[in-house]
Amino acid sequence: MPTAAAPPIRPPGLVLAGGKSSRMGTDKAFLTIGGDTILGHVVRRLLPQISEITLNAPMGFPNPLGLRLLPDLVPGQIGPLAGVLAGLRDIQARGLQATHLLTVPSDSPFVPADLVRRLDAEAGDPNAIVIAASDGRDHPVFGLWPVSIVDDLETWLSHPDNRRITAFLERHHTVTVEFPLVETPQGLLDLFFNINTPGDLQEARRFAEVLS
Repeated sequence: MPTAAAPPIRPPGLVLAGGKSSRMGTDKAFLTIGGDTILGHVVRRLLPQISEITLNAPMGFPNPLGLRLLPDLVPGQIGPLAGVLAGLRDIQARGLQATHLLTVPSDSPFVPADLVRRLDAEAGDPNAIVIAASDGRDHPVFGLWPVSIVDDLETWLSHPDNRRITAFLERHHTVTVEFPLVETPQGLLDLFFNINTPGDLQEARRFAEVLS
């Protein structure tokens, strides 16, 4: 009798919360919408899709959910690629049997329920970076990052002029997966909507009311 195929291994997930939230004046992750914090929404939507969840943030960062904290390896809050680097090195350091790291930002509360499944379906090249897109825009912080790129990423970030995530993607085979907008009673919702301003926060609250 043939042995059933093993289910695919879900990737570890990393929530990127290393930004300065300068336009909001406070940590965006802990603002509330729909009866929960933004970070709470992100974690709840992400957990069923991944093998574990880690929060990329400085030590001492408020952590009411008790998530494992992983600080940047590169000082100075240089951007999301520093978080990606920390996550990939962490996979190696702990000897995890994972080929990719899934990243999402901490300020996008409507993470698609099929994010990992759809990104993973396009990861035919084990060395490709797979990112999400919607409404004609790429969202590279929502991505599957192969562990195989970690040395190149560390070398690239060692130069202070190298910070832009789009510039790094140009160095590697990158696959883009388009996600549709979602019809809601409040109008069309981009599931990658991110909260940067008080106006964004109010809009997110309106969508959260109709999605709950």
